[in-house]
Amino acid sequence: MAKHKDEGKEVKVLAFEKKIVPSDGFLYGTTWENRVKISRPLAIREKSVRGTISNSLDDSILKDPMKLSAKIENANPQTVDCCFLDENDDTLVMKFTVKFLGNIEIPSACSNSAFLKKYQEKISAYKDRYKFSELSFRYAYNIAAARYLWRNRLGAEKIEVIVTDCKTKNKWEFNAKEFSLRDFDRNKKTVVEEFANRIAETFMGSEASLFEIVCFAKIGKSQEVYPSEEMVLDKSDKDKKSKILYSINSCAAFHSQKIGNAIRTIDTWYPAFGEKEGVGPIAIDSYGPVTTISKAFRSEKTTDFYSICDTYVWDDALERDEDKHFFMAMIIRGGVFGKSTKELR
Repeated sequence: MAKHKDEGKEVKVLAFEKKIVPSDGFLYGTTWENRVKISRPLAIREKSVRGTISNSLDDSILKDPMKLSAKIENANPQTVDCCFLDENDDTLVMKFTVKFLGNIEIPSACSNSAFLKKYQEKISAYKDRYKFSELSFRYAYNIAAARYLWRNRLGAEKIEVIVTDCKTKNKWEFNAKEFSLRDFDRNKKTVVEEFANRIAETFMGSEASLFEIVCFAKIGKSQEVYPSEEMVLDKSDKDKKSKILYSINSCAAFHSQKIGNAIRTIDTWYPAFGEKEGVGPIAIDSYGPVTTISKAFRSEKTTDFYSICDTYVWDDALERDEDKHFFMAMIIRGGVFGKSTKELR
């Protein structure tokens, strides 16, 4: 935890187990007409391409026509992974499971008994007042909206999501195209209400709930599919592939971390949301980082998780409902928090 001004309130060790646990996602191909009956695992292919130099060049090269010509004429051969639907398939199928856990009032580790007592009082008060309804609505919304398709969602003609409660066998079907990803449409609250209530019940209690998610996206015959991409750690060998896609037992797949990131993209409470520099909902994180634009939206001292936690738990001075929702979403996200304000993942 962040170091509190009162030394007696310092929490050197604080850890929470994550309460949203997705599996990896498996990718298949099918036709829209037969999407429920037939699906085929998507294979990762390898291909070698002759690329061109398109990155920004030094002024010394740009100002010398001979050097520039030689640079541009240089081949840029690459071996990369790729993934496509078969020639007769027009629909991507994504399957995964997600588990929600209760016992939110119990940290997995806490070195300060006074903090633990205050924290549990806040959890009890939050349950009584909010019953996790706002957070559960947003998690259910993201699942129904197929946010976890990421790039595969763009340009899809139709997207259908089927959610099955593995315990009760209740089933919900959603048209993901009707859900905006720029905000959380309140008109959809009744659409996802039953599913969201089931999630809220889990957070309120101690039992786990498990859901199977099947998503169908009609993207077009033979179109490219974008599974998770592996990090290439050793870039010294130019003969190695420059892009490696994730697969499980020869089936293209998504990392569970990427699915989890999509589900917890619910933070519209950061100060810049709705303003010119805002980027829509962002994933729940201590400092609100968005790596694609190299910006942290909760870098101000009063808006980061550690400051909010001190104000909420120790000082009883947190007034905004939005900050309380963010704090609770961070607890659900889980993590190990130390007094150096460094979060270990």
